[in-house]
Amino acid sequence: MERYDQLYRLYDEFDTGRLRAYQDFVDLFPPVDSRVALEHWQNASDELAEGKDEIRDAFPSTGETFAAIASKATREQAFTALDLLSKHGQPVNALVLDVDETLRSAGQTDNEIPRDTLHLLTEFYEDGIPIVVCTGQTLENVKGFLIQGLGNELVHSGDVSIVYEAGTGVFTPGHGGDTKQLLYEDLGAEIRNVFDAVRSRVLSDAPDDLRRGCHLQGNEFNVTMKPNFETGSSDARAVIDEALIYELDLLGDTVCEELGSDADAELAGQWARAFYAAQDPEIRTVLEEHGEYPDATADDVPADVRDVFERIDVAYYEADAAEIGSLELNKVVGVEAAFDVLDIDEPFSVVMGDSKSDLRVMRWVQEHDYGLAAAPEHASRDVLDHVMNTDELVFDPGKATDVLQTVYALNRLARLEG
Repeated sequence: MERYDQLYRLYDEFDTGRLRAYQDFVDLFPPVDSRVALEHWQNASDELAEGKDEIRDAFPSTGETFAAIASKATREQAFTALDLLSKHGQPVNALVLDVDETLRSAGQTDNEIPRDTLHLLTEFYEDGIPIVVCTGQTLENVKGFLIQGLGNELVHSGDVSIVYEAGTGVFTPGHGGDTKQLLYEDLGAEIRNVFDAVRSRVLSDAPDDLRRGCHLQGNEFNVTMKPNFETGSSDARAVIDEALIYELDLLGDTVCEELGSDADAELAGQWARAFYAAQDPEIRTVLEEHGEYPDATADDVPADVRDVFERIDVAYYEADAAEIGSLELNKVVGVEAAFDVLDIDEPFSVVMGDSKSDLRVMRWVQEHDYGLAAAPEHASRDVLDHVMNTDELVFDPGKATDVLQTVYALNRLARLEG
């Protein structure tokens, strides 16, 4: 109770909101060549230092830590951090972060990672916390915006790993022969042949309206169709629904051809639709809404075809993407590989994400007691259910910083207990 009492006193007796405002101004002040602007920055810096000194004086044994917490975390975040420390008994030693609709939001942050989020990530890096960026995007896309936001030196420091294309590869600069791991090369020839064939046919065999409305994301392995419309729009939703149905039929036909099956393309497509509709309620809903639900059932799928389907993932991201990937390669496999390269033997991470691929990592983390899970409030229903049933770390769209500030406070408090 002593630590709770101290935090209550900290937030009751000191103007921590004013302190955070000064800290934000000092941290995020843009570089400008203006005497007046620099005077404003210096005044804020002086006020910040004075406010922290007052806290240090008031808490002789914990003042440095409390000053840092007060300048970063709100009252709610600080007490959440203390609750997490009481529950788990350890600090976070790795960040596992999804990007789209987690660190950044199309609707709230103009698809840019906010400056305060980037700055806080830099502080975690300086504190020795490895960062694993875990995304469905291509490696080149992720490298580009990370270097732009965090700087080339940090990204290539050896403490940052990129799990790209939802786990098909891992890029960890500064680790010699382990810098780039192409995890898809370990798949069996049968699965690789299916993906090669799907990739070669996916655009050339597509109907004209789908070719006009979609493009193929430049992946190394996964086959991902993206809309040529704004993500989340009604046009994007319509074309991705069509792309999902097309991908199911194409996958069914390709698998049957690889196996030498006598099934024609229509029957093969029926099998794929039936199998994946039984696996994923969202896929079933799309098929039903478009009058494309198959006459076949999952029980009608031949055993050899089913065996291949069970190794391949079809993912539907409403108004965003339709994707074919490998169930043997996912974000969990990628994160495990990243932890291995980064020498994180006993991880206690915070996993932040919004989609089903992130949920796999969250469940893996929970199963092994490897950390915490956090999600934006617009995440998929299953993700939110998981987060609310664990540590309830839900944040507003575009406000990933709120959770990161809680983790910052958690780690500072853990130092006092150590």
